[in-house]
Amino acid sequence: MSNLFDEGQRSTLERRIDEWLATVHQSHPNTVSAGRSPNESDRWLVRLRGEAKEFTTIWLRMGQRTLRYETYVMPYPEENVMEVFESLLRRNERLVGVHYALGAENAVFLTGELVLGAVVEQELDRIIGTLYATVEAQFDELVRRGFASRFSAAQ
Repeated sequence: MSNLFDEGQRSTLERRIDEWLATVHQSHPNTVSAGRSPNESDRWLVRLRGEAKEFTTIWLRMGQRTLRYETYVMPYPEENVMEVFESLLRRNERLVGVHYALGAENAVFLTGELVLGAVVEQELDRIIGTLYATVEAQFDELVRRGFASRFSAAQ
């Protein structure tokens, strides 16, 4: 089991995350905004502009032992549900540090978790990059498959 961080260690780590987020615009050119959640002191967000998906918002939340991260990918598919979920499960095997899951509102999310002792700038960059790149690479295909009739009616 990972170590439980005391208040001093948590404060230091929170400052480290705040400082890293202050530099995110420079290292991630698609960044629209980055910072603490206005309503929750233990939660941060990074919002990125994409090409496949207009915006990807990544949430970070500090727990007692881990930093959890997630991004909303798409709503629950209306069609080809088994095909979409099989595709997501197969992709889970190839992903490192993240996995597809059904989250709030039965929506599809990418999520992961990192022990607090491993939270360093390079890992935060990897997390943001992995979530963003995964959504950008797979969003169009997932939406077209999960909402096929909406796309065929538009043509």
